[in-house]
Amino acid sequence: MTAPLLELENLEKIYPTGSGQLHAVDGVSLTIARGESLGLVGESGCGKSTLVRVLSRLIDPTAGAIRIDGQSIGDIPARRFGTHTERKRIQVVFQDPTDSLNPQFRIFDSIADPLRRLGGKKTRAEVSEAVQEAARITRLPPELLSRYPHQLSGGQKARVGIARAIILRPELLILDEPTSALDVSVQVVILQLLGELRETLGMSYLFVSHDLNVVKLVCDRVAVMYLGKIIECAPVKEIFERPAHPYTKALLSAIPGAGEAARIRLDGEPRSPIDPDPNVCRFYGRCPMGQDICARKAPPLSDLGGHAAACHFRLDQEEVSA
Repeated sequence: MTAPLLELENLEKIYPTGSGQLHAVDGVSLTIARGESLGLVGESGCGKSTLVRVLSRLIDPTAGAIRIDGQSIGDIPARRFGTHTERKRIQVVFQDPTDSLNPQFRIFDSIADPLRRLGGKKTRAEVSEAVQEAARITRLPPELLSRYPHQLSGGQKARVGIARAIILRPELLILDEPTSALDVSVQVVILQLLGELRETLGMSYLFVSHDLNVVKLVCDRVAVMYLGKIIECAPVKEIFERPAHPYTKALLSAIPGAGEAARIRLDGEPRSPIDPDPNVCRFYGRCPMGQDICARKAPPLSDLGGHAAACHFRLDQEEVSA
């Protein structure tokens, strides 16, 4: 079996608060294969953004392991990782292209910045050639390279963010809601571009999004996150056609176009992420299928035929067993 490009093992990020320990990321284990696109979905506050910050090494994990090709990078302090040689293997495309670009940098310099910091000694001609190539494959017109961010449209700034992220030819690209700030028509074009780049450059993607329709278009597998934990992970077709976790089914029912009759409304409030009881299912109290056992024994993330779910009453149990 081929070793994964990325492996997360029991990853945790816990923040101390005045009322206890906030478990933002709690025991997350995931893998991403070479060339694979893994979607990460969940409601606001589920821990997606924190996981992205830990994985991109903007902040340090509390516990657990992050490995690239079997080599640990989680123990490299975040303050050093920005200039570490391993940094060029992982790059990030941020949610808002306007906020992620330095308004005082011309577009050429924004794209060139990672290369100048992490690409080793390069001549001015080599940097220029690399920037122009990154602009070409992201279909960014060359005349825009001399402009500033405020002179570009949202779609053009999105291309700049992608060009900057791929100039070092990373193995893993983390895409944090990369199209959510764009008009729908522009979203489609950028998603097509990302699909082409993954195939051309052989990159792996971690695609973080609240839009399940987008995830369905660009991902091979989907991981569903709830209150700091991965509660389901499966191929995208399985997630959409045969969800195993009640929370995933509720998310799918809320997709625009699913129909009001199919909408699953979750009652109650999410459980507190502060000092959560490890014996209680995180979804207990909102789950329409919750039973007493869910309050006594938290279900593990169990894999059945490549479809993992953390639920005592898997919705696909009968189909998998058949």
